[in-house]
Amino acid sequence: MPRTSRSAGTTGTTTRRRLPAVAALAAAALVAGATAPAYAAEPAPVAPVVEGRAAFHPDRDFAGSTVAAHEGRSGTAPLAALAATQTPGLDVSSYQGNVNWSGAAANGARFAYVKATEGTGYVNPYFAQQYNGSYNAGLIRGAYHFALPNSSSGATQANYLVDHGGGWSADGRTLPPALDIEYNPYGATCYGLSQSAMVSWIRSFSDTVHARTGRYPTIYTTVNWWSQCTGDNGGFGATNPLWLARYGSTVGTLPNGWGYQTIWQYSDSGTFPGDQDLFNGAADRLRALALG
Repeated sequence: MPRTSRSAGTTGTTTRRRLPAVAALAAAALVAGATAPAYAAEPAPVAPVVEGRAAFHPDRDFAGSTVAAHEGRSGTAPLAALAATQTPGLDVSSYQGNVNWSGAAANGARFAYVKATEGTGYVNPYFAQQYNGSYNAGLIRGAYHFALPNSSSGATQANYLVDHGGGWSADGRTLPPALDIEYNPYGATCYGLSQSAMVSWIRSFSDTVHARTGRYPTIYTTVNWWSQCTGDNGGFGATNPLWLARYGSTVGTLPNGWGYQTIWQYSDSGTFPGDQDLFNGAADRLRALALG
């Protein structure tokens, strides 16, 4: 699938579809680019894909790569005014290649999450350019892991993330590591795990990241996936920041246990390369999150 089907890393803007600007943003109007690749047209494999086999496609798995196909987009209605000042940012993966970080910063981006790993057999080949490049451009950045809960334990995958770029330091410029837990791009929505087993897997990942870094990971998910695959478990809101994916004009309902979202991924294309995000607060609160 050609990279041009998503927002390219070397260009700040494309012009196919437009989203009105958020009133609270200092950035200019949000201009949407090409849509994300859809998994809906891909037949599900008969058995779970094993990492490293021909059907394994980690370069096409990223935060939100399955969301639009399962939950759609609600159109181009204006983003609703939120109670707090919102700080704009983005998230990227190998799909964007080398990102023009100075351009993203000039267009108003203040933070970025970068895919580091998937399962226990994949490291983003562009991770250094994206993770270090965002930092050098003045953004606050963090690393995230695309979960494959049917492949290995939560603890094993957490260690893999931390060992391959997903650490944390109290420099005020590094976000806590993040867990991307969403629809399975290879088969059964909940990866063949029961709701209780999925909660245990997430808890193992979270506790291991905390033990290794001193920070609980941010959890990226959707309301529908969380309800279906964890039984709407409410046990993570007190410790783990929420990175909510919903492609629409409002944040809407939150997963059980969270009173507010820390980050909202509101579109899979726009002004910045990759996906478009809003931190739920002003820049000083974003730095406070980074500091821990």
